[in-house]
Amino acid sequence: MNIFEELQKRQLIAQITNEEEVKNLINAGKAKFYIGFDPTADSLHVGHFMALCLMKRLQMAGNTPIVLIGGGTGHIGDPSGRSDMRSMMTKEMIDHNCECFKKQMERFIEFGEDKAIMLNNADWLLKLNYVELLREVGACFSVNNMLRAECYKQRMEKGLSFLEFNYMIMQAYDFYYLNTHHDCNLQFGGDDQWSNMLAGSDLIRKKTGRDAHSMTITLLLNSQGKKMGKTASGAVWLDKNKTSVYDFYQYWRNVEDADVLKCIRMLTFLPLDEIEKMENLKGAELNQAKEILAYELTSLVHGEDEAKKAQASAKALFVQGGDDSNMPTTKIETNENEISVIDILIQCNLTQSKGEARRLIQQGGVSVDEEKINSIDYKVPIEKLKEGIKIKKGKKIFHKAII
Repeated sequence: MNIFEELQKRQLIAQITNEEEVKNLINAGKAKFYIGFDPTADSLHVGHFMALCLMKRLQMAGNTPIVLIGGGTGHIGDPSGRSDMRSMMTKEMIDHNCECFKKQMERFIEFGEDKAIMLNNADWLLKLNYVELLREVGACFSVNNMLRAECYKQRMEKGLSFLEFNYMIMQAYDFYYLNTHHDCNLQFGGDDQWSNMLAGSDLIRKKTGRDAHSMTITLLLNSQGKKMGKTASGAVWLDKNKTSVYDFYQYWRNVEDADVLKCIRMLTFLPLDEIEKMENLKGAELNQAKEILAYELTSLVHGEDEAKKAQASAKALFVQGGDDSNMPTTKIETNENEISVIDILIQCNLTQSKGEARRLIQQGGVSVDEEKINSIDYKVPIEKLKEGIKIKKGKKIFHKAII
């Protein structure tokens, strides 16, 4: 099976500018392609993970990845899929986040001579002369077409700033720059980026007369249509200091039944014929597929040893008196002789507010050391916290609290 057919069977491809040319390009290992990552935080998250896996697949098939860190576009912020304007970051914050990204990406992509390269669009975007950009690039864009773009629709309702309006031009210029300076002939992104990516292909065609292609990958959504990798407490990060290895494993172990095969197909490197054997699994049998998904992805991100520990810990937690040494743990802070379970839930980041904690308790969703908590006034003595308590949220989330 060629790589293009594999991408199709894994249901990764959403839209392509010229399917036949792109197929021939990547099957022959002649694609020099880029994916951009704006440094909006100091860690990559699950939303980036799909793009990293795609880069790895294409590199394994002989194609050359260009990892583009958005040190320049990060000064503006992508308005796609947002109803409000992103917070402005300082140059120091952006540079720090870029360095964090680089370290994490090296786990997935092989960098070096004649291999993947990493670039930062700050190196050319921050040097642009505004009037020159308006003349040389702005003339190639139709404002009417830009206003029809999907990426601006949500922002138009509340007001789209001129700053954000320029994001499409900056992204298009990135592709043009990479095409003329690094022979980049293909760009990838999520399917919410289609308008921005088409703008890049059109700009290259208008400025050089050459064809350069765009392909979007299907966004990974859960069965309710929400982006995967989101939890009540925020994003699922690839940095174990932000999302523990155990929590990362448990996130994938607890995906909905309707999503598990889709995630295995799109994110793991298991052979397709092996995945096809799981297609008819139902009910309790799907738990085995979920364990495979969680183990494979944890191993990819954190290594096989960490994945084994998380798997063993997850199984032990469902056994009375099981080993909890690898359970996510929070050190509780208090000056009192006892502390309310509501405050413990918040300090452990299991709920985001006291109101949420109260509702969870009232719905019977909290247990302490296997005892269901029925009162929102329940307090834990400090003496008990010195030994550590095991908190259970819902049916599947476990956490240890210790003073």
